[in-house]
Amino acid sequence: MTPMPFLARTLAAQAMAVSAGSIPRPVLEKARLCLFDYFSSAYEARTLPWSQQAIARLMPGAEGAAAIALGSNVAPADAAFANAVAAHGLVREDMHTASVSHLGIVVWPALLADLAQPGRVASGRDLLAAAIVGYQAGARLGQSLMTAELSRLFRPTGLIGPFAAVTAIAHLRGLTVEQTASAMALAINCSAGLNQWPTSGGSDMYFHAGFAARNALLCADLAEAGAFGSPDVIEGEAGLFAAFARRPLTGEISLFPNDFFEICSVFHKPAPACNFAQTPSQAALEARLALGAPSNTITAVRVGVTRAAMLYPGCDSTGPFANLLQAKMSIQFGVAAALARGVIESENYADLDDGEIARLIAVTTLVENPDYSAAFPARQPASVSITCADGRIVDAVREDIVPANEQMVIDRFLISTQSALGDQGGTDLYDFVRLIADADDALPLNALQMPRVQLVD
Repeated sequence: MTPMPFLARTLAAQAMAVSAGSIPRPVLEKARLCLFDYFSSAYEARTLPWSQQAIARLMPGAEGAAAIALGSNVAPADAAFANAVAAHGLVREDMHTASVSHLGIVVWPALLADLAQPGRVASGRDLLAAAIVGYQAGARLGQSLMTAELSRLFRPTGLIGPFAAVTAIAHLRGLTVEQTASAMALAINCSAGLNQWPTSGGSDMYFHAGFAARNALLCADLAEAGAFGSPDVIEGEAGLFAAFARRPLTGEISLFPNDFFEICSVFHKPAPACNFAQTPSQAALEARLALGAPSNTITAVRVGVTRAAMLYPGCDSTGPFANLLQAKMSIQFGVAAALARGVIESENYADLDDGEIARLIAVTTLVENPDYSAAFPARQPASVSITCADGRIVDAVREDIVPANEQMVIDRFLISTQSALGDQGGTDLYDFVRLIADADDALPLNALQMPRVQLVD
């Protein structure tokens, strides 16, 4: 009987078998939208403290890859790190629910940094195809590995990100199956990220994506140079599943079951907050609008959510909120802010000491709804029931999150890039990305990410 091949090699063979020309146009267009969303978040967050911390020791140069927060070229691995941190800075990154992971903030920074390496040749379609394969790898491994219990301890993006990003890089470079399998194995050795930060108020979270993107480039370099990664690193007795999930791998993992592209199930956040706070906040806004009265008439709030939402660190939190990130993670804060302000926008998180938000949080009860838990991750339902001083009860139920639509993603992209690059610079980047699937050369993306040099007579 012929022994089964190790999983890393099987996945590597499936990843490298994907040709850019075989990917349907709608899938390419979804990847392009994810690229717009990545740039939107990274540019808007470029001045935030963690984005600036990520570039603090970087040296600008004439060659290398664009570091968005620095506005200059740096070494590719440094650019991958800094751009991933910036893309995570708003907490508005794209989301793959089944793997509980933000794949875009590791795949795109790693790919774009690698694209800028000397001698790299790739078309726009090649770049999109590599990203699609990277999203696929992270999504498929992540949804098999991650559980609500595991997510309480380890950051899903930190565990899955290096694997997703290195698979994308391997595809862009056209590595052999053996090299790709080793790159995957080495990247899994870089899986890391603890979920203590919501409790302590640390900013660790922002850097998880940076570590993943940077390490993916290093792992691809090592594998291409001949380094041999453990072929059974996923399913082995001390492999990924045994070490993190404390259970053996059950069932099979295939990259493309039923020929489905996982990037098509990725959604774009409407609000700069935790995924699990999105639907409850939308339900709260619906209830507030139906109420037709100021929030100070509300005496009690009951929020129904999934078990995954209740268990994820920082989501079931009533404060106190020492920093912005803690508020953005809290379902109670998101719901109370929507009720108090009657809108969902970035300004909802501007005042962590808002008295009305604090009062509403104090009268809010968060409960698991078993039906909602059963629907997860295919859907993320939530409900909000508010009781008023006059005894009136207003209920609102959302069967799933309403994601940001394409126009919202594009509008955010144009606002953030034109602010950073100037009107013409933002427009030029938009035009290139809009037509990227048909671009013979993707390399101009690197120069387009940086502000124009103003020549003085």
